[in-house]
Amino acid sequence: MGFFKPTTNAGPHIRLRQRCRLLCRVLAVLGVLGLIGLAAAAGPVVLFHEDFRQLDHWRPLLFPKISRHSEYTAAVLDGDAVLRMESNASASALVHQQEFNVYDFPRLAWRWRVEKVYVKGDANSKAGDDYPARIYVMFAYDPATAGFLDKVRYETARLLYGEYPPQSSLNYIWANHVAEHGILVNAYTDRAMMVVKAAGDEQVGTWQTCEVDMVADYRRAFGRQPPARARIAVMNDSDDTGDQAVSYINYIEVTAKPPGGAGQP
Repeated sequence: MGFFKPTTNAGPHIRLRQRCRLLCRVLAVLGVLGLIGLAAAAGPVVLFHEDFRQLDHWRPLLFPKISRHSEYTAAVLDGDAVLRMESNASASALVHQQEFNVYDFPRLAWRWRVEKVYVKGDANSKAGDDYPARIYVMFAYDPATAGFLDKVRYETARLLYGEYPPQSSLNYIWANHVAEHGILVNAYTDRAMMVVKAAGDEQVGTWQTCEVDMVADYRRAFGRQPPARARIAVMNDSDDTGDQAVSYINYIEVTAKPPGGAGQP
């Protein structure tokens, strides 16, 4: 029977294997923490960074009953690629083709510049509802969550224009007068809120950089959670004032929140 008795040096081998297993687990945890640290150091995940070297990812957005359209061209200014936006008693927009989830990618940043503001511009009136530069966030209409009357309106619009209009929108604007500030209800519809990011002519001709949280701004503007799906659009319009202006955008970037930021509501 003594032949099957464990040898006296088996204990140290078992302890060695246990220590190896523990060391492997510690290294695995450290590896995961290292990857998290690298991700944090690398910054937030970028959905897209548009530098306007070309306009392949954009399509025009035209408005009913407005025959004069603003002009949008990929250009170079001071050695940098830019989007040149020009309006002359006109209105139309450019829409980025990529739809995204604003809860996954809530951060929007851009760099813009205007060469003039509109003297007759007035954010509180239809006659003055023009801005030399604006960044739209267009939130998608969802038939599954719409009431009966909204379904009728949106289906009619889709038949007329070939697509659903936005359910709502945030408009980040370069307002014409310094008295215009904060968040304003659009003069035409309460489904569009105007968020003033620059105002007046003091910074005309200079580059300004902005960064916003679209979800937080929507909550402040509308008092509720935003629809999940959205697209970015840009515009320079002067159809209401009959004025003329040139403006530029150097880049637009949509990113996720940094690690530890808020997620779904």
